[in-house]
Amino acid sequence: MNEQMKPEELLLRSQQYELSEDAGANPSANPTMGEIIATRLSRRDIMRGALAVTATTAAIVPLALETARAQTQASAVGASSGNTTPSFNFREIAAGSDENHHVAEGYDADILIRWGDPVLPGAPEFDPKAQTPAKQAVQFGYNSDYLGFLPIDGKSDHGLLVVNHEYTNEELMFPSLPGRQDLRAVRFAQMTKDLADIEMMAHGGSVLEIRKIGGKWQVVKDSKLARRITAETEMLITGPAAGHDRLKTGYDPTGTKVRGMLNNCAGGRTPWGTWLTCEENINGYFWGAMNEQHPENRNYRRMGIPGQWYNWGQYYDRFDINKEPREANRFGWVVEIDPFDPNSTPKKRTAMGRFKHEGAAGIINSDGRYVVYQGDDERFDYVYKFVTEAAVNTANRAANMDILDRGTLFVAKYNADGTGEWMPLIVGQGPLTAANGFNSQADVLIEARRAGDLLGATKMDRPEDVEANEKTNKVYVMLTNNSRRTAGQVDAANPRSDNRFGHIVEMMPEGGNHASPKFTWEILVRCGDPSIAAVGATFHPNTTKDGWFGMPDNCAIDAMGRLWIATDGNQPSRTGRADGVWALETDGAARGTSKLFYRVPNGAELCGPEFTPDMETFFVAVQHPGEPDEDDPNVKPASFDQMSTRWPDFRPDHPAKPSVVVITRKGGGKIGV
Repeated sequence: MNEQMKPEELLLRSQQYELSEDAGANPSANPTMGEIIATRLSRRDIMRGALAVTATTAAIVPLALETARAQTQASAVGASSGNTTPSFNFREIAAGSDENHHVAEGYDADILIRWGDPVLPGAPEFDPKAQTPAKQAVQFGYNSDYLGFLPIDGKSDHGLLVVNHEYTNEELMFPSLPGRQDLRAVRFAQMTKDLADIEMMAHGGSVLEIRKIGGKWQVVKDSKLARRITAETEMLITGPAAGHDRLKTGYDPTGTKVRGMLNNCAGGRTPWGTWLTCEENINGYFWGAMNEQHPENRNYRRMGIPGQWYNWGQYYDRFDINKEPREANRFGWVVEIDPFDPNSTPKKRTAMGRFKHEGAAGIINSDGRYVVYQGDDERFDYVYKFVTEAAVNTANRAANMDILDRGTLFVAKYNADGTGEWMPLIVGQGPLTAANGFNSQADVLIEARRAGDLLGATKMDRPEDVEANEKTNKVYVMLTNNSRRTAGQVDAANPRSDNRFGHIVEMMPEGGNHASPKFTWEILVRCGDPSIAAVGATFHPNTTKDGWFGMPDNCAIDAMGRLWIATDGNQPSRTGRADGVWALETDGAARGTSKLFYRVPNGAELCGPEFTPDMETFFVAVQHPGEPDEDDPNVKPASFDQMSTRWPDFRPDHPAKPSVVVITRKGGGKIGV
C-alpha cells in the first residue's frame, strides 16, 4: 500500500473490511451455541411438551486474602445444602427513554465524576472548546466501562475506584465535526493530529481515591494515589509470549514493552488488590491493508484487523500495519495494574490469551488456585477460563503479584446434553502443532481464537461478561446477541435465528471445582419482550412489562449472591426503552423474574456495575450518552452541536459527558434489601 495514501483512498480501501465491532471472521465449522441449545431443547420439548424457564466479593486488601478461600469453601457447602439467594426488595421503575437518568424510589443517583473532570493534582477544569492532549492526560477519560472498588483499610466508605476508558466518540467530543454516520473520509479529513492526540489521552483508565462523607461520595482531591493511564503509558509484556519475535517492533526490538492499552472494556479485581483491565476491540485502531502473503495475514483477519475506526495511523507508524506489521499483536491482552502503587508499571499478562476480552472476573478455587473467566466479545466466538499454576498466597500479597504469568488457558465446549468441557490451549496437544502453525506456546496465545477453532470450541452468541458467584459457585455468561444466526438454524425449539436480544447461560463446575475440565450448563433466561411470541423470551411470568430486558452485557453479583444485569443495545424505536440495570432472580420459584432498578439517558449504555462490600453503594458507568437512536431511520446523526441529550450538566455549550454514577439508599442501608 502507498504510504502516502490519502484519507479518501483509505476509506475506499477499508470497504473490503467490515467497519463494526464484529469484524473478525470465524471460519471454523464448530457448532454454534444456537445449534446446541436447539438440539438440547428439542429433546426437552419431546419429554416435557413445551419450552419453559430453566431451572461479592469482600474487602480486597489485606482482609480478603485471609478470608477468600474460606468463603469459597463455605459457598460450596451452602450451595449443596439447598440455600436460596435472597430476593430483591425495591419498587421497580418504568421502562422508557428520555434525556435524564432514573433510579428506583427511595434511592439517590449522584454524579461522582464526568469526562474531563480533574484527576491528577493541578488538572484544569474542563473546557470543551479548548481541549488539549496535555489537559486530557490529567483529566478523567472518555466512555467509562469497567468499575472496580478496592477498599482502603478494609472500609466500605473509603477506597480506590478503578475505571476503564474504552473508546472515544469524536463526533460528540469535538465541536464542528460531522456525525459518525457520515463518510469516514470526511471525518478523517477534519481530524487533526491534535484531536487524535486528545483521543489517545482519553483512552486507558483512571485510578481515583474516593471517600463517603456525610452520606455522599466524593473524589479525594489531589490524592497521591490518583493516576491516569493512556494510550501512551509504557507497559511490560510478561508471560509465555514475552520476547517472542511476533511481538518485536522498531520501538521495542525486545518484544517485552509496549506503549498503552486500547479499547479496555470490562475487567476484574483480584483478591490481592490489583486491577485486571481487558483490551477488547483493538482492531479498530489499526489501518492499512496487509499483503495476503504476510505471515500475520491469517491472524489479523481472524481479529478483524485493520478496522480503521480512527486515523491515528496517519500520524503514528505503530498504528499502520504496513509500517509496523507486528504492533497489533501487542494488543488484545489482559493488563494487570497495581492501583495502590501509582508508580507501578502495568503488565500485559500473555498467559491469559489474546482475543477481544470482555471481562476477567475470578474466584479462588477450593484448592487455592485462582480461576479467571473470560468472554471473547464477538458473534460466533468463545468462552475461556484461565487457571493459575500456583495457589493464591493469602498471607503475602507480594507473592501473588506475578501469579498470572503461569497457568493454563482453556476454551469451552458446550454439549447438547447439558454437559460441557474445558479444553486446554497447550502447544503440542491435539491439533495445536507446528503443522498448523503453532511452533510455541506464544503462537497459541497470540492466536488463541484460531487455537479454539481447531479444538472445536462452541461458537457463542457474542459472549461478554462472565462472572462466578462465590455464594453458589455458579457461573453466569452474558450472551449479548447474534443477529447473524441464519434461518437454517431455526427449529421449533429455537425460533430465534435472528437473535437480537441475547440470553444468559448458567454454568455449574463439576463438584464445585472451578479447575475441573467438566461442567454442566442451563439457560437462565432468553431475553426480549415476552409479550411477543415470535421473540421466544423465557422470563418468569411475574416479570412486568418494565422488567424484561434485551442485550445483557455486564453483570454484578452482590455480597448476598444476587445477580444484577447491565444492558447494551436497547433503542427506543426497537424496544421502547433505554439501557439500564435489572435485578434478576436466579433461585427458587421466582427464578427468571427481572425488575428494572436504574436506567440511563438517551443514547447511553450501562457499564461497570460494582458494589461496595457492605452493599450500601452501587457504582455504575454511563457510556456514550447523546448518541442517536441508530434503529430509527428518521433520526439524524448525532454531533457535538446536535445530540440526543446533554446529560448530566444540560448546558447548551457543553456536550453530553460519559460519567460514573453512585447510587445509595436515602437514609442509608443496603441496596435492594
